Amino acid sequence: MDAVSPLARFPALPPEAPMRMDAQDLHAAPDRHGRDHAPETEPRLIALRRFSVIGSAMALTAYGAYQMHLVLDANGASVLGVIMQILFVALFLWIALAFTSSIAGFFSLLTRGGLGLGIHADGPLPSLRTRIALLMPTYNEDPHRVMAGLRAIHASLRETGQAGVFDIFILSDTTNPDVWIAEEAAFLDLRRDTGDNTHIFYRRRAKNIERKAGNVGEWVRRFGKAYPLMVTLDADSVMDGRTLVRIAAAMERNPDVGLIQTLPIIAGGTTLFARMQQFAGRVYGPLIAHGIAWWHGAASNYWGHNAVIRTAAFAEQAGLPHLPGRKPFGGHILSHDFVEAALMRRGGWAIHMVPALLGSYEESPPSLTDVAIRDRRWCQGNLQHYKVVPTKGLHWLSRLHMLMGIGSYVTSPLWLVFLLVGILISLQARFVRPEYFGDTKTLYPHWPQVDPIQAKFVFMATMGILLAPKLFAYIALMFDRTTLRECGGAARTAASVLVETLIGGLIAPIAMLIQTTGVISILSGQDSGWNAQRRDDGRIPLGIIVRGYWRFTLFGLILGACAWAVSLALFLWMTPVLLGLVLAIPLAALTASRDAGQALRRAGLLLVPEETMPPDVLVKASQALALPEPARPQDALVALRTSPSLMASHRAMLPPPRQPGDPIDPDCLVGLLKLQEARSLSDADVRLTPKEKAAALTDARSLDRLLSLPG
Repeated sequence: MDAVSPLARFPALPPEAPMRMDAQDLHAAPDRHGRDHAPETEPRLIALRRFSVIGSAMALTAYGAYQMHLVLDANGASVLGVIMQILFVALFLWIALAFTSSIAGFFSLLTRGGLGLGIHADGPLPSLRTRIALLMPTYNEDPHRVMAGLRAIHASLRETGQAGVFDIFILSDTTNPDVWIAEEAAFLDLRRDTGDNTHIFYRRRAKNIERKAGNVGEWVRRFGKAYPLMVTLDADSVMDGRTLVRIAAAMERNPDVGLIQTLPIIAGGTTLFARMQQFAGRVYGPLIAHGIAWWHGAASNYWGHNAVIRTAAFAEQAGLPHLPGRKPFGGHILSHDFVEAALMRRGGWAIHMVPALLGSYEESPPSLTDVAIRDRRWCQGNLQHYKVVPTKGLHWLSRLHMLMGIGSYVTSPLWLVFLLVGILISLQARFVRPEYFGDTKTLYPHWPQVDPIQAKFVFMATMGILLAPKLFAYIALMFDRTTLRECGGAARTAASVLVETLIGGLIAPIAMLIQTTGVISILSGQDSGWNAQRRDDGRIPLGIIVRGYWRFTLFGLILGACAWAVSLALFLWMTPVLLGLVLAIPLAALTASRDAGQALRRAGLLLVPEETMPPDVLVKASQALALPEPARPQDALVALRTSPSLMASHRAMLPPPRQPGDPIDPDCLVGLLKLQEARSLSDADVRLTPKEKAAALTDARSLDRLLSLPG
């Protein structure tokens, strides 16, 4: 074994250090262990900050509601008018809160806020005293891409001189057996290439219970006690070593802080859609993040990755219960991050965001189609939160976070209903004969009316409030000459804002219908499942785009016909929405195009600093991704048969064998039986289903049979 398996001397996992982590009771008051006071890291006058942002948004909404009342009919009320008024208030409050929060973010950016907690973006690095685990959960991801990010993080940590306090854990929930064996091989390559056998570990769960939350929770219960701090990553995460050291040191200095969330910057996009996303995230994102950090204070949120967490706080408060009822609303909690942050804050721990600290990166889905697939799962998870909002003892801001998460998806069907009600009102005015006097005796008739001048004023004011954050972000960027230059300069950045706004505006009605469809399917009881996210920029065949978007085109044509039937003015008024829907197929194809994305880059548009002056850790990640992959068979059975070292390491990484009384795995038994009946290796591969193949590869008897089969 010593001659063929590096794991004989260097185990795949460190010694276990169990930590208790119980599921929380959402109906009982939490045990805060003496943390009943406000966190010491809460900013001064935080109540005034929150009142100024939320109060201003509510005042702005009240004024907007009054103006909308004048638009619809100042002389009386109708059923459709009341419905439209209610929808307007709900939707306007949403954009008004974003507007007032962006004003807070604008002034925070200009005053160089967004750090706190004793963190300094520059200067000498602090020395760490704490062991820290970097957790990389992965689920059927490309192992080469995952390891490329980890290589970059590992190399960046070494340059800080403090890599010795960080241990990297690859936490696999992979179900595809071929990807599983490729992960193990890539893990061994990572250890060999870095020369680090004592700080890089790998663990695969045979049963991926509760998805990512269960994956991280299982690690906490097995190893958490040895690591006071843990950093959660995503499969596409890359973090600079200096950033990791600075946020970990901030946790050491502030013992009442349970979590610090960085602002992940989107990078590495090549398609038009991905480059739009990363431009918006880089130019508008800091303004938005500074705004919410300014008034969230110590009750901020968690986005599930690129954050440092106090392990004891997480284990004490963030154990997630199963929600009552059946899927899609019952069962384990899908959007776990919001809930984990809310429960930790409920337990008296401070939750902070530090948007001014750079060095935290992620990728964007390459197309609108990929976002739609991801959003379907996020939509279900966020809608689940209606069962969590009543949790006893939650901070009111945590409830607001979850309500806003629900609103981020519910607003799409509300916008659609608002649009349809507006058309119905116009149709009614055009084709339905009004009852001027009705049953009551009045001197003057009631004329149903919509004031067109007032309507234009409300529309322009609403669009101004909606687009103002982009203007604020551009103005703030003008004060950051370095970033402005790296975005292409003032003129090109302004042109990029215009391009992103125009294309984004055309895509908006498509996204509205996609999210509305998702909400309807969830309300009808359909579960989203769990699929691996596509991260490359591979072209989507036109046939798939047509099948996915023809309904939106048809809906746009019908909507346009209804508007035309009313009046030319209404048709022209709705042109931006109609154009986006009618052109859904070419828009989806264009934005998914790598050629279109690179053409704009050559023109100097949608540039971000991570493209023009890429940070060192992203350069390392790109170089690692460009390395040729070792030539190995893609099939798991063949790969194990042809590599004695990989087979020996695979055996060493298997969980303990089943003991009498343990649950029986039917897939393992069937897989073993099929292997016994197989006449050759290729015959075995044909006979086994993916589940049976994965289960069989966890059994020593199946591996022995695999070795005995003819090639």
